[in-house]
Amino acid sequence: MYIAGLMSGTSLDGMDAAMIHLDDSVINANFAGVCIHYTPQQRELLQTAVQQALQWKFTGPAPAIFDEAAKLMAILGAEAVQKLCDAVSLDISEVAAVGFHGQTLIHIPPSKNAIGQTLQIGDAQDLANRLQCKVIADFRTADVAAGGHGAPLAPGWHYEIAISRNHVPFAYVNIGGVSNITYIPVVAEKNAREQMIAFDCGPGNGPLDTWMQVNDMGVMDKNGEQAMQGVVHQEIVAQVMARLPVVGQAASLDRWAFTDDCVAGLSVRDGAATLVEITAQGILRGLSALPQKPLEVMIGGGGRYNRALMRRLVQLYGSGIISCEAAGWDGDLIEAQAFAWLAARKLRNLPNSWPGTTGVAKAITGGVIFDPAGASSYIQPSKGQ
Repeated sequence: MYIAGLMSGTSLDGMDAAMIHLDDSVINANFAGVCIHYTPQQRELLQTAVQQALQWKFTGPAPAIFDEAAKLMAILGAEAVQKLCDAVSLDISEVAAVGFHGQTLIHIPPSKNAIGQTLQIGDAQDLANRLQCKVIADFRTADVAAGGHGAPLAPGWHYEIAISRNHVPFAYVNIGGVSNITYIPVVAEKNAREQMIAFDCGPGNGPLDTWMQVNDMGVMDKNGEQAMQGVVHQEIVAQVMARLPVVGQAASLDRWAFTDDCVAGLSVRDGAATLVEITAQGILRGLSALPQKPLEVMIGGGGRYNRALMRRLVQLYGSGIISCEAAGWDGDLIEAQAFAWLAARKLRNLPNSWPGTTGVAKAITGGVIFDPAGASSYIQPSKGQ
């Protein structure tokens, strides 16, 4: 069966769409993908929704802008899936389901005294109606309700990548708004997925993107050009690293827990270089906390395009660092493929999060199925209820 996946990350740059095909236990992900880049107006709408969510913090009525943003996600999702079907020469009727992540607006990890709270908006029912195709969404709620972090959710797909590489121990580092690590010690063994470890390890591109935007230098440091010309302020790096949470076990972080405030007052280039160093050191610390040194560390997410960051990771870690593309995978599609895979697991009632990846007490199946019928309703925030 064919399953499409849709992902919009916290960088708010666009929506990625990918297709996978499952035939019994064989998975084929060698398909073209599609990215719908947000217009400045669409990006501004989502940024405003994020800002209001951070002020709201699950207290009182949800801001009205959430509905508007949720509808936008459905409209763009339908456009992305239609373009994806055209790209891979499929009719939408041949697609069994669409895995729809939605847009994360706010994520509060669980604490010792309280379960977590998370909100991904996206009108999944409207998307199903527009496509006349089954949509699976709201992947994080069940995990959060069961005491997990609801993130990261992609490690199960990273396991499939590890099988294709056959280099274990294997680690996958996703550098998006936040950086996270998946560690896979074994493959093709009984309960191998239960042995995975995954956690957010620190900031990714998020603070650097914000730094470039507030300095009117675009939406990102393209190719790391500014960072490569800057000087790292090590005292700032040390201060930030001292505040980062303990890594090495299931943990999630909110993208907006990390800002560019620490480099305020620096030149654009020095600020960029310092933020890149913080990201690299956070990843190194996470890799160093793993039970064994991975034979291969595959780098995905937008951070792999930052030459300053990739160069620094090689300097810090040594051999074994490899980009998705160097390994034969399209790094722009990994996360969207992951949500297609998560949808397939939901259809088969198989676990798609595990204790070692989200901290949930036992492996569970997340996601809500929306058939193409009924009135539209955006994904409601999870409060663990």
